[in-house]
Amino acid sequence: MRPERFAKREMQGADMPDYLKNRLRDAAVILGISALLTFFGVYDQDSPVWVRFLMWVVTCTVGVATSEFVIPAIFDRKLVGNLVPVQVTVTAALISVPVLASLYLYMGAFGIWVPVHLLPLQYVYVFAISVMLTLAGLLISRARETASAGGAEPADTTQRFLDRLPVKFRRAELWAVSSEDHYLRVYTSLGEELILMRLADAVRELDGAAGVQVHRSWWVAKAGVSDARRDNGKLVLVLKNGTDVPVSRTYQAAAKDAGLA
Repeated sequence: MRPERFAKREMQGADMPDYLKNRLRDAAVILGISALLTFFGVYDQDSPVWVRFLMWVVTCTVGVATSEFVIPAIFDRKLVGNLVPVQVTVTAALISVPVLASLYLYMGAFGIWVPVHLLPLQYVYVFAISVMLTLAGLLISRARETASAGGAEPADTTQRFLDRLPVKFRRAELWAVSSEDHYLRVYTSLGEELILMRLADAVRELDGAAGVQVHRSWWVAKAGVSDARRDNGKLVLVLKNGTDVPVSRTYQAAAKDAGLA
């Protein structure tokens, strides 16, 4: 067995409780929202209660699954800029498409096929609900971030992230983090390690640390950079272990402001 694969298995076992906790939290949110929408008779008041509740469970599950991809793209990579109303509107618009499709198929499974000419109106209803849920989720997320920040020092922020690694890495100097499928490769002064985590979550967790995201797949600490150069006009950072880190145009200004180049 390759050492990297073995490391993934080891790490997966260590981080799985956090993963399960997040999934259980998602399930609780889905069930809670579905219960509220069913109770208030949103969208459908004629079907039996269990049919309406199951409908919302299905559509909310699709919405949450879609948001796992849409929200990081819109809010973390800032594909539509920094204006929150625009971010919320675009996020809700994108999430509403698969949600409407799941709603259409669900109703069809009970022999109720929504006429095609009414689908634009149904989309408006779904979009309105998606806007409210997206905005509520954003406000809750911001409140949690503010509460968890609590004046924490950058060193504490970095240490909390390093505590995710095996014991031997927890007193290392954090150099960089790169995305590899569903995993992150963490570069430290004591070597590299894989952990099960999304880069977007890592960037949020490292907010306030002496580093910055420089590419859609890379976050780099100032302490980890030994050099910077230009390759065919493109900025490249060199870590202390010799690894080249590309800096995309989107993040060049942030990298320079952070003193990385």
